[in-house]
Amino acid sequence: MPKYSYVAMDSRGKETKGTLEVASQNEAITRVKEMGYFPTKIVEVDKTKEKGDKKGAKPTAKGGAKKGAKGIQIKIPGFSGRVKSKVLTTFTRQLATLVDAGLPLLRGLRVLEKQEKNPTLKNIIGELALSIEGGSTFSEGLAQHPKIFNRLYVNMVKAGELGGVLEVVLNRLSEFMEKAQKIKGKVIAAMFYPVAVLVVAVVIMAVLMVYVIPQFKSVFEGMLNGEQLPAFTRLVLGISDAVKDHFLIVAAGLIVVGICFMFALKTTLGRRIFDKFKLKMPVVGPVVTKVAISRFTRTLGTLVSSGVPILQALMIVKETSGNVIVGSAVAAIHESVKEGETITAPLEASNVFPPMVISMVDVGEQTGALPEMLLKIADNYDEEVDNAVAAMTSLLEPIMIVFLAVVVGSIVIAMFLPLIALMNGIDSTDKKGSGD
Repeated sequence: MPKYSYVAMDSRGKETKGTLEVASQNEAITRVKEMGYFPTKIVEVDKTKEKGDKKGAKPTAKGGAKKGAKGIQIKIPGFSGRVKSKVLTTFTRQLATLVDAGLPLLRGLRVLEKQEKNPTLKNIIGELALSIEGGSTFSEGLAQHPKIFNRLYVNMVKAGELGGVLEVVLNRLSEFMEKAQKIKGKVIAAMFYPVAVLVVAVVIMAVLMVYVIPQFKSVFEGMLNGEQLPAFTRLVLGISDAVKDHFLIVAAGLIVVGICFMFALKTTLGRRIFDKFKLKMPVVGPVVTKVAISRFTRTLGTLVSSGVPILQALMIVKETSGNVIVGSAVAAIHESVKEGETITAPLEASNVFPPMVISMVDVGEQTGALPEMLLKIADNYDEEVDNAVAAMTSLLEPIMIVFLAVVVGSIVIAMFLPLIALMNGIDSTDKKGSGD
């Protein structure tokens, strides 16, 4: 009977080594897990001796895969970094389809590795395949890449492995990611128009302040025969001079303000204030609130329905909420559930979730169908997001047009006020001359 050497970790993270006489590598993996360890490397002793001196041998341990990955990342620029959510969503859907069709997970990963065009993800898929070949589970391999696969992703896969329903969980995960991507795309598309108008307004203002208004100033100097220009015109000319003569200082000031704002967002208080402002601000606030509720309910519903324990699911939802106010509400829910109480009380106390959501969650708890109810709320709020985005776009368009008209119109009026004063002066002179 062949011998297999193993390297494993206990529950405290301490490494242990040993050998087993078993029929196959799979049996060795099972035996190590039965001993309460997490295998990181299991290879046949004879194969180790034969391939020990070969540099080209494939690493079978997590550590080997990790070292290889680091080497590639150093040698080939662009192999490190994050993977776009759209690319990761496509990978998850393709893997779910392959596994659901009956293809073994390892073979499915090899197929996706060959066709993947993104260099970072291609490298990571290869590492995942090597990790599985070395005796690790899929979730353990995913956990080695926290920048790519967040805790939600890893824990859902882990729940699917433990329940023997990996293909079901992968399908749920791909659907979850696709819907999240769809909502994100709609919000970005809705914000494109106001951002474009704002950029145009800034460009027009810069051109007027730097080039156009100084030309008027030279004309006005000899027009009123030493009389003072109107106050509003002097204000606009002063702003123009400040921008033109101190452009670098103005630009540096704006950059400093932006940097201070970014640093403020990194503080707990600053982030809380900004996230609360996003939920309460007019026009945009309702969209942000509905997106947050949809994300919370869909994430929690997907996790619980996939077999993740409720307390662990709530901690993951808190980390992936994307809003400090919502995250605090989820933390309160976690403490409530931990004490054996219901979810509805902290939901109501948060002042974030509307009564309808609280009532539906309450019904879900009482009937034992909380995951299904959460997913129904998420589907409902996906439609609400569509309506809110449409309403926001219809409101922002006239607001931005009026804003641009007021800015440009104010500058035009400021430039015409001296001409009006001059015409009034000419009229009064003519009247005096005719009176004489």
